[in-house]
Amino acid sequence: MRIGIIGAGAVASFHAVAAAQIAGMELTAVCDLLPGTASAVADPYGAAVFTNYRALLDSGRVDAVIVNTPHGLHKDMVLAAAEAGVDVLVEKPMATTLADCDEMAAACIAAGVKLVVGQIQHFLPEKIAVERALATGELGAVQMIHDFRSTDYRPGRRSAWFFDSAMSGGGAFINIGGHCLDRSLWFGGAPVASVRATTVNRFGAPVETDGTMELSLTNEVAVSISIVSDMPRNVDELTVVCERGVITADPRRGTYLRRDGETTVLHESGPGDIQAGFTLQLQDFAKGVAGGTSAVSLAHARHIVEVVLAAYESAADGGAVALAGWPAIMPAGASALTD
Repeated sequence: MRIGIIGAGAVASFHAVAAAQIAGMELTAVCDLLPGTASAVADPYGAAVFTNYRALLDSGRVDAVIVNTPHGLHKDMVLAAAEAGVDVLVEKPMATTLADCDEMAAACIAAGVKLVVGQIQHFLPEKIAVERALATGELGAVQMIHDFRSTDYRPGRRSAWFFDSAMSGGGAFINIGGHCLDRSLWFGGAPVASVRATTVNRFGAPVETDGTMELSLTNEVAVSISIVSDMPRNVDELTVVCERGVITADPRRGTYLRRDGETTVLHESGPGDIQAGFTLQLQDFAKGVAGGTSAVSLAHARHIVEVVLAAYESAADGGAVALAGWPAIMPAGASALTD
């Protein structure tokens, strides 16, 4: 599989290393508006450099692309890839509107190309350790989940597009909150029935910098998500409360199980964990392209966007917002969203 990367900022280097680590895969092209930025990712692997993503897609150099660009550009780039007959791994969030999510899915289904959304939480070692512990059934049913993340949404600390709602789709909720929703709904085991949210705009930012979401899942699991900007210390902790124990996961420390007064280390974090996650994600994408089932369905990725948009509605109106649940809201004829 010949891989191209569209957008050489942020996590592009993780994708590039992943492609180099997987047998039968090769990074052959990198595109960025800034040729120097593209070259920094491409040159170690002898990949071609482009400054126009359509030229990359038309070059005949790639079988699949990773779209790693601002959120508002995802739809057009995925549609172009589908038209070119190229499989796509697009970074989260899938898009900034549900209509765009549906158009992307429909185009890829019609073109017979694979579309996968990069919800990286599913592949990080400390989160896999949580999944394995829950899968044993020894802890009983999940009762509630608390997810607490810090971030930095001060203007000047991020690229300008993060503060342009037309391009980003919002602030901390659609960006950091997308990770929290991914893992919380995964471990909660059901889609969201209702959401009540509060957002805060600090630092003169035009998008939300902080916020909370209180979610009720269709299986009655309660989920609380808090995102706080510019904290005294960095926080990224997920707590899963089960009938017979509690699991905490933190990428900086690891995954721990507390049961009957005793603590067990399920995973101890290491410096290679993030790269391991990106490599597993790209392996999963390759499996999906080959006809297997991807770990993250498009329905799940679409539902995350739906919940974020409902949270924005709740924050604006001050009340809870009910959701239909993703199996009922998939577009007609899009059964492949569950693949």
